[in-house]
Amino acid sequence: MTETPLDAAHAEMEVGDEAARLRFFDRLTSAELFLLLKSEPDGDRIEPDVFDTEDGRILLAFDREDRLAGFVGRPAPYAALSGRALAEMLAGQGIGLGLNLDVAPSSMLLPPEVIDWLHASLAGRPSEIAERPTELRPPAGLPEAVLTALDAKLATAAGLARTAYLVSVTYAPNRPGHLLAVIDAAPGAEAALAQAVGEALTFSGVEAGEIDIGFFGGTDPMAARLAKVGLRFDLPEPEAHPSGQPPAPGMDPDRPPKLR
Repeated sequence: MTETPLDAAHAEMEVGDEAARLRFFDRLTSAELFLLLKSEPDGDRIEPDVFDTEDGRILLAFDREDRLAGFVGRPAPYAALSGRALAEMLAGQGIGLGLNLDVAPSSMLLPPEVIDWLHASLAGRPSEIAERPTELRPPAGLPEAVLTALDAKLATAAGLARTAYLVSVTYAPNRPGHLLAVIDAAPGAEAALAQAVGEALTFSGVEAGEIDIGFFGGTDPMAARLAKVGLRFDLPEPEAHPSGQPPAPGMDPDRPPKLR
């Protein structure tokens, strides 16, 4: 069976250190997961299939549709949702998550306390600046783990913006910092982008407050200045969806599914 990104991150976590563990959870929050349901979704409302085990109540989710089908052994309803939305949905309910159970190398059980920790970790966001820097410089002094995490996270933000630049900055009066400047963000995408960047910083082991985030139009003179000195990240184009087809429950970060 073809290895998935979640399998690879899980394998690194098994033999790695705390940084590898954080990278796995970063991958999990961004992954599209298929949650086993009792019945078909009703709009944005879903009824997960809850299993009572010796470790408590759990839900079952898989990172591929065929893995869910292989576990169940029959056609079964499911909801496609992000790991982020699933953590938000389960937080505080005392329910764990069985991930890829018995069908993949990444098979594991996440107890309720891990779900609660994950949800709390996702709450951090970088500060959004209102002031303009007085000086821009190439980024310096940031760990390689931060750059790798930002690159991976922005690669999942298809259609939310065109490009972003990471720079070292000075704010008045002579206050240094780092800024991730997003160019031509899609209308209303600012909160989702700030959350994504916050997750990248959290799971790289760096406090979110160490990098600010700002939003600029492509015709803003600041955009040209940023392009001269900044480390550039190109965000992918959005995938085309069939006309009129609504997004799957849980795939909009601002509208997680509701339980019924």
